[in-house]
Amino acid sequence: MNTQKPRILVVDDEPDIRSLVCEILEDEGYQVYTAENANTARDHKKSKIPHLILLDIWMPDTDGITLLKEWVAEDPLLCPVVMMSGHGSVETAVEATRLGAYDFLEKPLSLAKLLLIIERALEASNLQIENAGLKQQLVADIEPVGKSAAVARTKDHLKRLAQHDARILFTGEAGVGKEMYARYLHNNSPHRDGPFIDVAVGSISPENSAVEFFGKEDGGRVHVGLLERAHKGTLFLGEIGDMDKETQSRLLSALESSTFLRVGGSEAVHVDVRIIASTRIPLDEEIRLRRFRQDLYYLLNEVIIEIPPLRDHSEDVPGLLSFYVDYFVNQEKLSFRRFSMAAQNFLRNYSWRGNVRELKNLVQRLMILGVGEDIELAEVKAALGAVASDVVPSSSVPDFFNLPLKEARDHFEKAYLEYHFEKTGGSVAKLSAAVGMERTHLYRKLHSLNIKV
Repeated sequence: MNTQKPRILVVDDEPDIRSLVCEILEDEGYQVYTAENANTARDHKKSKIPHLILLDIWMPDTDGITLLKEWVAEDPLLCPVVMMSGHGSVETAVEATRLGAYDFLEKPLSLAKLLLIIERALEASNLQIENAGLKQQLVADIEPVGKSAAVARTKDHLKRLAQHDARILFTGEAGVGKEMYARYLHNNSPHRDGPFIDVAVGSISPENSAVEFFGKEDGGRVHVGLLERAHKGTLFLGEIGDMDKETQSRLLSALESSTFLRVGGSEAVHVDVRIIASTRIPLDEEIRLRRFRQDLYYLLNEVIIEIPPLRDHSEDVPGLLSFYVDYFVNQEKLSFRRFSMAAQNFLRNYSWRGNVRELKNLVQRLMILGVGEDIELAEVKAALGAVASDVVPSSSVPDFFNLPLKEARDHFEKAYLEYHFEKTGGSVAKLSAAVGMERTHLYRKLHSLNIKV
């Protein structure tokens, strides 16, 4: 059982208030730290990691509202902050809560109200952390689905490899589920209680890669990078073939020594991280063309695991369809639907160029847009559109031809971009080049069409 006392940081420039609040809270069993100004508060927040902060608005160096803005911007998981002010106004209280403060207390403080608000804030925070943990656990517990020999063999192999710290490189076509197999490896390893940090390296620009991987120190503030976030856990580098040469060099150096400097920092940071990587691109060809460093390749592929395409174990298709129906019912509260036997047989013989990812997207689309409990063959063919000809020739025009021009254009753009997104393996950089659209505009377009990156 966790008996650790909650840590509370009291930030106020008045010594009498600090002393009084500290004494009362310690009597109530809390662990209390105090700060007389914003600079000390920043240091204590970073080093003591409080569970709750009592923050005065009027201070000599930086006011509490500015400090709250700063903390909210740099820390999405900020602990509850209760604002205090001797010159309170409704506008100030509204502004503080709008910015993210849990509550607002006027001075002179009502001690009964202070203790009640602290108790409620800590309870709410614990509940939020618990719910986030449960959601994460739901995602983490999902494992590769299938009873075929290919899936069973791969899972058995990974269970044995999980007990050793060898670096593993997953290979296979886009959409086969390399990340899911990496999570399965993590969940069966001694690192299972640590974090699993998943990063699509192709989405990190060369100029930001040092900060993304190593973090930075700026004016006494520390921004933690991916390697530190994955400490005592696993860092999964998705599609390393998309990594630029500059990032490759930086990562190689950090992995060889397990230490690095944050950008702007002078003290070496040591991490204990298991590195797992994946690629859909044959890296030996990339090495020959000098687009990928040979020494980094050898560092990352102590063991290579190839994940087969879905068409090579099509007997798992009915099980996958059933699994993703249940998944969307439970996770997104969509209405239950079932695939008819004719639809399942058709999909068993479908080519699945986008593999498991394509299957998951199809199930989601049919559950969102379809009506009725049964998913019949005609509906599946209509949802697949032109690509259904991979199995059966289709002469019908697409459904969106019957829509007004603007809606038809949106449907076409969405289908067009999703097709190229699958083809380029989910790399925005390669999608940008393939469709001839500048990356910033492309991000906006993907967002407007609700295409998840």
